[in-house]
Amino acid sequence: MVESELSVLVHQCLNRRIANMETLEKEVSIWEYERNQNRVCVDWRFRTEDARVKLSKIYPTHQNK
Repeated sequence: MVESELSVLVHQCLNRRIANMETLEKEVSIWEYERNQNRVCVDWRFRTEDARVKLSKIYPTHQNK
């Protein structure tokens, strides 16, 4: 979820040169406020069980012996 939100932040807010830290903080704060006001949430495409199967090669599980 974090990676997705950071991607949205970059495309919607940080896709240009920002002159200084004060402006950056202000822009990100405004973007965050608007996202929260709009109650933006993640739209999961599959269930946890499906994700575990699909992503098993990327995130292997460790079983107790």
